[in-house]
Amino acid sequence: MVLRLLIVGSAAGGGFPQWNSNDEGSRRARSGDPNALPRSQSSIAVSADGRRWTLFNASPDLRQQINANPQLHPQDGKRHSPLTSVVLTNGDVDHVAGLLTLRESHPLALYATDRVLQVLRENSIFNVLNPNFVERRKLPLDTEFEVSTRDGDGTGLFVEAFAVPGKVALYREDVAAGPDFGTQPEDTIGLKISSGGSSLFYIPGCARMSEDLGERLRGAALVLFDGTLWRDDEMIVAGVGSKTGKRMGHISVSGPDGSIAAFEPLGVKRKVFVHMNNSNPILLADSAERAIAEKAGWEIAFDGMELTL
Repeated sequence: MVLRLLIVGSAAGGGFPQWNSNDEGSRRARSGDPNALPRSQSSIAVSADGRRWTLFNASPDLRQQINANPQLHPQDGKRHSPLTSVVLTNGDVDHVAGLLTLRESHPLALYATDRVLQVLRENSIFNVLNPNFVERRKLPLDTEFEVSTRDGDGTGLFVEAFAVPGKVALYREDVAAGPDFGTQPEDTIGLKISSGGSSLFYIPGCARMSEDLGERLRGAALVLFDGTLWRDDEMIVAGVGSKTGKRMGHISVSGPDGSIAAFEPLGVKRKVFVHMNNSNPILLADSAERAIAEKAGWEIAFDGMELTL
């Protein structure tokens, strides 16, 4: 089996250009500048057989993302989808809102941690996912399992989830719970995705490179990693926000504590930034920041990008 990966959406929440953003990058993207490619909100799809696909995170842009990628188009009969399962890495709006698009009585297996499943249970709007068709399954940590369809058929895709430094979703922050706002380990996870002896790591949200995470990633063939912000105070300096990246639960790309520096000693063979905020200059192909990232061996994900292992 060949491990096939499709970048369904490569930007962070809000996409690029964000609907209300009027900075230079967003203006360039709207004008059709080839160096400022528009990007939808974060998601990937992976398949072990090229027929059945598992969606990792369901963004608010899911309908247009499916229509933009032939691999995800209906193939058989009046109603069909190659999507057989969904795996969530956290409860952020940009990763769960797309579930509402999947409400059309299509059989799916939905995997998430107990913490994220609780989010879905507490918001009755997600009840539009008819339980007769969509089975919600607990995603265990540090245990590899085979992703299966709603009917229990194995897909040949194996997943191992593990906690990474992060933060509880913004809308669930509890200021009375201390400096971490009530964050628990299951709030933000990374994934090891494997098939046929090949594997990759998908970590669209991460607050810092911990020692155990670094050892887990050492020597990996492919890592898709949080590229939200170039610098920690990026949104403050740009005048478009009041929070640092650390406050939002995202490691910066640059700087001595950033991801470029953190990955340098790990020997990862292929490194791809995903989940990039509209303020991040690496979205611009002609920026100095993009050149720095590429010189350090990083690729910048774009919608429709395909990778195989």
